[in-house]
Amino acid sequence: MNEIRLYIALYADEDISAVVIREIQKRGYDVEHARHMGHDEWEDEKHLEYAASVERTLLTHNIKHFEPMYKKWWCAQRPHAGVIVSPQFETGEMVRRLLKLLDTVTADEMKNNYRHLGEFA
Repeated sequence: MNEIRLYIALYADEDISAVVIREIQKRGYDVEHARHMGHDEWEDEKHLEYAASVERTLLTHNIKHFEPMYKKWWCAQRPHAGVIVSPQFETGEMVRRLLKLLDTVTADEMKNNYRHLGEFA
């Protein structure tokens, strides 16, 4: 029987502000940050591979590279815990939108999915 995971566990790449990470963690969400893990020199696809291997949804500002990578993985039917992309909003706006996503989308709904924080105004 598959267990449904309610809350999204995030893996934020090195482009995401440490302040945003701290604000999300202060509210009780599970977030790993590439910079804190020594992953800041990794290529983009390695971030997605890692996130998929530990069942974490990838959070990035790098829309230009991750949108086509998501499509490539989709076509190849490679499983992952999802990709969340965002423009570089001001910190408070980024936190607000991310919390809205985290409070309305389950981890199960994020599986193999691609979401843009622009949807969460």
